[in-house]
Amino acid sequence: MKDTFSTYHPLLNMLYFVGVIGVTVFVVHPVILAISLFGGIAYSVLLKGWKKTVKFNLIFSIPMMLIVALMNPMFNHYGVTIIGYLHNGNPFTLESCVYGLVMAMMLVCTMIWFSCYTIVMTSDKFIYLFGKIIPALSLVLSMCLRFVPKFIREAGVISDGQKCIGRSTENGSLVKRAKHGITIFSILVTWALENAIETSDSMKCRGYGEKGRTAFSLYRFDKRDMLCLLFMGASFALTLFGFSKGYTFCQYNPKIIVKGIPLTAGSLLVYLAFLLFSVLPVVLELWDRYQWKQRRKQVEKAEQANYRLWEVQD
Repeated sequence: MKDTFSTYHPLLNMLYFVGVIGVTVFVVHPVILAISLFGGIAYSVLLKGWKKTVKFNLIFSIPMMLIVALMNPMFNHYGVTIIGYLHNGNPFTLESCVYGLVMAMMLVCTMIWFSCYTIVMTSDKFIYLFGKIIPALSLVLSMCLRFVPKFIREAGVISDGQKCIGRSTENGSLVKRAKHGITIFSILVTWALENAIETSDSMKCRGYGEKGRTAFSLYRFDKRDMLCLLFMGASFALTLFGFSKGYTFCQYNPKIIVKGIPLTAGSLLVYLAFLLFSVLPVVLELWDRYQWKQRRKQVEKAEQANYRLWEVQD
């Protein structure tokens, strides 16, 4: 699904994802991560719908979150609040448990935001931004970023084709299913290598990366993009200002210190600024839909008025 924010200039799309993912990765404050999780899920629902978002979270996010949350206190034993001792005598601390949960939430938030990134930042946008600066690297990165979704789609196509000739991975003995799976994987790897070579040869024949080569592009930085950039810059600047002042300072070793809970004026400013920044694409989409409904109502009223005028004239 193409949302309103995806129609903005690629530079804004890139800056937005760099900002929101950067804050999610480097700031381990629980409230900031909760805001990031809320914004990521809301945008994911907007782009992919409820079913795909819930399916992604249940299959990948929740199990990974549990694994990270359980693994951290088993291997990291820092902290002063000892809950108990493991069988090997190492302490089981509250600080390591809480930090494990925080790291798990950070990982889930990052995965959700990157799933949105792959939909919004297409290969055309990426090459448009970095094609002139780093042409070879931008092409490779573009191919890598779109490789996973293309790999999954092609795997489904190959699997369906193999089913038609009786090589399904769902029927037969375990040995036969394993052989069929290896065959499908071999075909998939061959397709991936051929596709990469064909793409490279095609771009080379077109003169990609050559000096003086021009490229057609539909992207134009207009007034709408400028207003969005100003809003993004202001909200993100307020967020960074709050971080620099220590309004949301957080540490988990040797003891847990979380500022901003309960709320203060400074922490509230940071939370609101980052909330506005993280839900910006959703707000833009909702505003666009509202305007579209208002215009439809105006058109319907005008049509009704014209129809009544015609009846009076008749």
